[in-house]
Amino acid sequence: QVQLVESGGGLVQAGGSLRLSCAASGRTFSGYTMGWFRQAPGKEREFVAAVRRPGGSTHYADSTKGRFTISRSTPKNTMYLQMNSLTPEDTAVYYCAADPVVTSAFSSPQYRYWGQGTQVTVSS
Repeated sequence: QVQLVESGGGLVQAGGSLRLSCAASGRTFSGYTMGWFRQAPGKEREFVAAVRRPGGSTHYADSTKGRFTISRSTPKNTMYLQMNSLTPEDTAVYYCAADPVVTSAFSSPQYRYWGQGTQVTVSS
């Protein structure tokens, strides 16, 4: 059974940093595109960042470019999101997602597998 489990969320002050992890199990995700999305209360789920196959290209939302860094470890079957210079606008539930065939990394419907989410709260 495919499973994605996020961790690393929490409460942080504005300007601080957090590192999210997404541990994948059930199969090897080395050939999968993996991404991070987030959803704030009352808002639609939005793209944060994505990384294609190991060594492949990375993609970022304009709002996270330059502050967030996505990476993955093939041996650990884990994806990471390093978030720096956090602002209250980054407050949301963060979800990791994966799929073997993704044309547009920005599009959430293209991802088949999802984690349960981890809460990130940034105080001002």
